[in-house]
Amino acid sequence: MIIDSHGHVTAPEKLYVYKANILSHRGAHGRGSHGASDQEIKDALNSPVFGGTSHLEQLKEVGTDMQLISPRPYQMMHSEDPKVVRWFIEETNDIIYKQTKFYPNVFRGVCGLPQSPGVSPKEVLPYLEKCVKEMGFVGCLLNPDPSEATSTTTPPLGDRFWYPLYEKMVELDIPGHIHSAGCRSPRLPYSLHFINEESIGVVSLLESNVFKDFPALKILVSHGGGAIPYHWARFEASSLRRGGERFSEKMRNLYYDTVLYSSESLQLLIKTVGADRCLFGTERPGVGTVKDPRTGRWLDETRFLIEAFDWLSAADKKLIFEDNAKKLFKLDVPAQSSAKGVS
Repeated sequence: MIIDSHGHVTAPEKLYVYKANILSHRGAHGRGSHGASDQEIKDALNSPVFGGTSHLEQLKEVGTDMQLISPRPYQMMHSEDPKVVRWFIEETNDIIYKQTKFYPNVFRGVCGLPQSPGVSPKEVLPYLEKCVKEMGFVGCLLNPDPSEATSTTTPPLGDRFWYPLYEKMVELDIPGHIHSAGCRSPRLPYSLHFINEESIGVVSLLESNVFKDFPALKILVSHGGGAIPYHWARFEASSLRRGGERFSEKMRNLYYDTVLYSSESLQLLIKTVGADRCLFGTERPGVGTVKDPRTGRWLDETRFLIEAFDWLSAADKKLIFEDNAKKLFKLDVPAQSSAKGVS
């Protein structure tokens, strides 16, 4: 079975019209709602998107059986008015929830959280509990920088500032998926901001007491851990000077998805952290949904890259494609392949 641990919602256009409206009046006209009907929510998954076929068809094309979907991070606008942010993320999660109900064998939900710069994570805990206990979400996105690169008011992930959220995640037994949102800095695009924040998050967590204080905490890092798998030895040197646990050993406190799109980077990640710490992910359909004219393949069709690794055993490949996701997200997966034959 192929489980894609890193996917994002394909929503009706009404969701983004709703976003434009609440941004334009900054809440003065009230909350309102996305207003999309059940049929429109289904139609969004069955219409061409990102230059290819529909979301559901794109999963079938590359053999994905199940996908974990969350809000599209660059749309989450965490640095806006907290009230507006909360409304939009709750409306987005509502669409995800409905899609998981319409296609229960294909989708599981990973909820977005209405984070705001410098605001304590305590504020989102009641909503997170609702998402998990009432709506069936199996994890949550964790944005290390709700300011969207406009300030440094939010402490790094190793700080005790985040402890209320970690405590609730352990209580609910769900993983947090590190994924920053938009970027308002003129110095870098949001895709680079993702990598920067993932790198900062990995080092901050592993250089802190978080996993000593929360040994059951589950954290998945997007895009193969940012830059850290390439530069782990630099941090290894520091850990050796200090004595104690090696940085490379501490890296195995985290999990990493395979949203990387090249054979070389995937090989480096898996050999650095181990197959038992890697979860298959593609973010398809998304930024990588483009055909490489040299190969004729979609860049985010990464399954065949991993399958081609002759140095990986069949058992290790099964860990990456299926078993690690089932364990981390506690997935109750039907025996039959699921993305095939749906509409």
